Amino acid sequence: MPAQPELIIQANPEGLAGDVAVRAVATLARAQQNRGRAALALTAGSIMEQVWSAIAAAPLRDTVDWSRVDVFWADERYVPAGSADRNDAPATRLLFSQPPFKAARLFPMPASDGPYANLDDAAAGYAEQLSDARRADDPDEVPYFDVLLLGVGPDGHCASLFPEHPSAYDESGPVIAVRNSPKPPPLRISLSFLGLAAANEIWFVASGAGKARAVALALSGAGRVQVPAAGPRGRFRTLWLVDREAAAGLPRHPDGRPML
Repeated sequence: MPAQPELIIQANPEGLAGDVAVRAVATLARAQQNRGRAALALTAGSIMEQVWSAIAAAPLRDTVDWSRVDVFWADERYVPAGSADRNDAPATRLLFSQPPFKAARLFPMPASDGPYANLDDAAAGYAEQLSDARRADDPDEVPYFDVLLLGVGPDGHCASLFPEHPSAYDESGPVIAVRNSPKPPPLRISLSFLGLAAANEIWFVASGAGKARAVALALSGAGRVQVPAAGPRGRFRTLWLVDREAAAGLPRHPDGRPML
């Protein structure tokens, strides 16, 4: 049964980014010990950029053999390669362009000026890449990501699955084409709920008062069509890693502690 969410609150964005970085490095190192290669899946966002910087500076970063880390993306804007709008651009700039992280094996989602004729072919092509990248003990269509880092939008979207949008209904495969995104640019590629469900651990990372309502709705039992961030669950663990401002809308215990 997919894991029920756990909530961990840090005081501020800096503390949150540092905590996520330490947890990520430890999880990847443990995965390598157990399975040989580690699989990491990413999304973009301002707090994620702080996480990449924190990983780059983490004292224990060398406990991971980065040449045995496979890095995937949960969603991408369908724009030309090299565009500043690409979700993978900040992670590459802040982390994977420098040693030892540049040794990682990267699996970016296709660009609009890449080898595929259209958005549908690009989504299907990324699904094929995921299938080809599976480890020997990954039995399904998608690698069992050891950890998948997801942001949450103020509207409750995650990856490129948006509230009451066709993307929130589409489980035609693990990777889907997204059109008419309510947030520009309009064309995107995303893991579907089916693809997200391949993660052993899913970590939502949210910072700031602007995310408080979405965090509260996602953890209140809302439906995933109305609040997509309410849907994904890790196979073994689901963490909500947030700062105090993002946790401000959660119900409270009598002693004032936030609760799920």
